[in-house]
Amino acid sequence: MTLPAQYAWLARETAPKMLVAALSLYGTLETAGAKNNPQILAWADEVGKAYPTAYNKWAADFYEHDSIPWCGLGMAIAATRAGREPVASYLSALAWANGGAGWVKVPVADAMLGDILVFKRTGGGHVAMYVGEDNTHFHMLGANQDDAFNIRRKPKAQCVGVIRPAYINRPANVRKVRLAAAGTLSQNEA
Repeated sequence: MTLPAQYAWLARETAPKMLVAALSLYGTLETAGAKNNPQILAWADEVGKAYPTAYNKWAADFYEHDSIPWCGLGMAIAATRAGREPVASYLSALAWANGGAGWVKVPVADAMLGDILVFKRTGGGHVAMYVGEDNTHFHMLGANQDDAFNIRRKPKAQCVGVIRPAYINRPANVRKVRLAAAGTLSQNEA
């Protein structure tokens, strides 16, 4: 994993588990054209096997092309690999704002490292993980951001929800992270 210099510090973070799991996916790319990245396609099966709900079984059958928006799938596989059940209907980015068992809703202004950010966008939503913020934008680690698992910036004004794992013992490094107002803006999450 080679993170941009501005985010190199993330490689030294040892918690929360979901952040560490998501960082291991950094650089995963959607395959252009009619072909698909088999790694991305396998994620829905992995989630379905770990948490065999009716929805997760349906999602595993449904998810056959990496051209299907995969931001919710990216957060679901990071949660699964961290030992945490993703939210119900996880393929829908906006469903993450509802939280659910094992998740706590927090005010947008209180977002911290490792929290899940939910955004409204034209045509739907987007979900990614907080890694920091500047005065006007959240810096987010997520999937299907310009067809890759990467770090991008998105306006705070578009954020419609924040959820946090219901920690038994919150990791000491879960904190606000102030970053320079630099970095690539997310242009496409569809």
